[in-house]
Amino acid sequence: MKRTTTLTGALVLALAATSLPAFAQDRGEGPRGPRGPMFNFEEIDANGDGQITQDEITAHAAARFAAADTDGDGALSADELVAQREAQRAERMQKAAERMLERRDANGDGRLTADEMGPRDGDRLFSRLDANEDGAISKEEMEQAREKFEKRHGKWGEHRKGERGHGDHKKPRHDN
Repeated sequence: MKRTTTLTGALVLALAATSLPAFAQDRGEGPRGPRGPMFNFEEIDANGDGQITQDEITAHAAARFAAADTDGDGALSADELVAQREAQRAERMQKAAERMLERRDANGDGRLTADEMGPRDGDRLFSRLDANEDGAISKEEMEQAREKFEKRHGKWGEHRKGERGHGDHKKPRHDN
């Protein structure tokens, strides 16, 4: 009895763990996690009735687990977990590339030229960095820009644990 309960608990935890990454979606709606929205409602709503039931969540988690369990042994090996994560990463990268094409492909040919890839406001940025307007950015001007950035946003390149990644950078997070 104890072994059955333990195995059932382990299966529920494994299903939950494998279903959470599946909830990622490419639309900007819903609660956001560190890498974007937390789930794709339509993917989980199997019958399309606009509501998610516990049975649909369980079925979705079981399907994701089964898809990751490529050898069908009822358990996920390290290789299977890595393959699942790599597939998810490739899917995110594909969606990001498609969004970039949508935003930047000015001539609509489905490809990006160097001009389309370049900074959108490159001239404006250059003008802001070129404080003395001599047509060149000196090391001192870059240092001044860095100091100004750090005053507003914290150390250049440093992650600010516990704070939001947008808007008011001084506001602590309260959405545990």
